[in-house]
Amino acid sequence: MTLDGSPLIWRKSSYSGGAGGNCVEAARLPSGGMALRDSKHPEDAVLHFTRDAWTAFRKALCDGGLF
Repeated sequence: MTLDGSPLIWRKSSYSGGAGGNCVEAARLPSGGMALRDSKHPEDAVLHFTRDAWTAFRKALCDGGLF
């Protein structure tokens, strides 16, 4: 997948393990935001987060606000 002609570099979550279970991959966007996808179905939908939305999402995770 490319965005604005630049290929995205996907990284698998460190929580995914090596057993091939439920995996999430993330890629930094040129705008500073992030993209997320399911590693089992990389051709399916990709979630795009702006830099501010990604920062708020990570803060909510760290603060326990999403559980």
